[in-house]
Amino acid sequence: MSYTGHVDRYAREHLPPPEQMPELRFDLPEMRYPERLNAVARLLDRHVDEGRGARRALVAPGGIDWSYADLHRVANRIAHVLRDDLGVVPGARVLLRAPNTPMLAACWFAVLKAGAIAVTTMPLYRETELRVIMAKARVSLALCDERLLDDLRAACAGDSIEIVRFNSDDTRALDTLMLAKSDRFENVETAAEDVALVAFTSGTTGAPKAAMHTHRDLLASCDSYGTHVLKLRPDDLVSGSPPLAFTFGLGGLLLFPLDAGAATLLLEKAGPEDLMRAIAEFGVSAIFTAPVAYRAMLGMLDRYDISTVRCCVSAGETLPKSVFEAWERATGVKILDGIGSTEMLHIFIGSPRESVRAGATGRAVPGYIAEIHDDDGNPLPPGEVGRLAVKGPTGCKYLDDPRQTTYVRHGWNYPGDAYRMDEDGYFSYVARTDDMIVTSGYNVSGPEVEQALLVHEHVREAAVVGKPDPARDTFIVKAFVVLVAEEHRHPGKVEELRDHCKRLIAPFKAPREIEFVTELPRTETGKVQRFKLRQRAAAE
Repeated sequence: MSYTGHVDRYAREHLPPPEQMPELRFDLPEMRYPERLNAVARLLDRHVDEGRGARRALVAPGGIDWSYADLHRVANRIAHVLRDDLGVVPGARVLLRAPNTPMLAACWFAVLKAGAIAVTTMPLYRETELRVIMAKARVSLALCDERLLDDLRAACAGDSIEIVRFNSDDTRALDTLMLAKSDRFENVETAAEDVALVAFTSGTTGAPKAAMHTHRDLLASCDSYGTHVLKLRPDDLVSGSPPLAFTFGLGGLLLFPLDAGAATLLLEKAGPEDLMRAIAEFGVSAIFTAPVAYRAMLGMLDRYDISTVRCCVSAGETLPKSVFEAWERATGVKILDGIGSTEMLHIFIGSPRESVRAGATGRAVPGYIAEIHDDDGNPLPPGEVGRLAVKGPTGCKYLDDPRQTTYVRHGWNYPGDAYRMDEDGYFSYVARTDDMIVTSGYNVSGPEVEQALLVHEHVREAAVVGKPDPARDTFIVKAFVVLVAEEHRHPGKVEELRDHCKRLIAPFKAPREIEFVTELPRTETGKVQRFKLRQRAAAE
């Protein structure tokens, strides 16, 4: 890397060394990016510059309806506050804390306009989690929704971190400070390879990792998944459940719609029924959410009119084939399954509507290549199960983390998933590599057992892990099951579910133990925290 627009070089100086970096590929014609690039110029500014400022951009309950020009003005004014009043220099890390709101989106754009690095945090994170994030990213400034101040203040106690609130009428609040500023701002001339955001992994496997992404990464994700798979139209209204702090949410609810000139409905509360209600009220046409939400929404279709929906995207966990088929039967819409990661920014395997196959995640997204490797990094033939390996225009760049060498090897990204690929290039999920259970000499995929359980009409959710069996120096298959109703639990239920599994999958895969629980531990983004279930099973 040569040119940089950053004055604060912390992020740049803590990128992985060259030998640990992923090999980046820019195979599509649209991926010929200039050396100097600020992603906001394309994602937001160009719509105003090219006469589309009056078009709707961000919508929220309560009558909030911002045009592209409105968002542009607010982001410019905040950028002035950051630079002129708060002394933010290009390359500085700015923490953002808020629910999904137009003001959070404006702050995110303003941070990038000022050449700084956005560190957006999950609204439900508490003092301990926030302290870890701020220390890792070396944050010196935080912009925070008034309603979420308490935990942030506690996390900042004793540190020289300035907090500026917004959604407040206080005279020192961002809302007031920005009123005195010009609505014109000249973006900092960042480099395409300058870091634009630090995204923290959601903690499904323990200690979170900080993944860095550049201005070029943001546009590359739009030019790959956004253009070739999602294919949003300017008349689309997008909504969904993931927070903007989760890169699934950032792409689905901000990057892709705005790049396409479409609009986004941002919801502070986006549980399955909240989302169904919003779809019916606002006429949402594209939704992003997790498999567990689609399963829950199936039971609500008789109460809400969601006929405006034409596009559904699922990620975060594998989409059960039974949910895909039930949703298509009920709505006529095929769910676009996909696998992405915080480390890769967004989805890198997933097929467009015209080539979706039930039960398969999809093909490699244009711009990416994917293979199945053995443990030594050698390609495996179609049909064999191995480690998913990916290369493309984005890749893992951890902030000062020794785990970089686990994720990236010889230029390939290894997201930690076991997959198989068929002769047509479709990839089918088997398990997380740490969710493969070795039991009595057999390899069992936890998600495969989960899908068998989920077909049962009385099962709402299921998570399967390996439980140590010291007597045999192996593991047994254990399932944690949430039933649809407590009345379905009876002394013979365990055997009923075990027999049900044996009718669908090989008998040795059926769970030896089944424990009924009221809920599964999940991250804020909806992923099951199986490591907690493994710890619980091991402690028994």
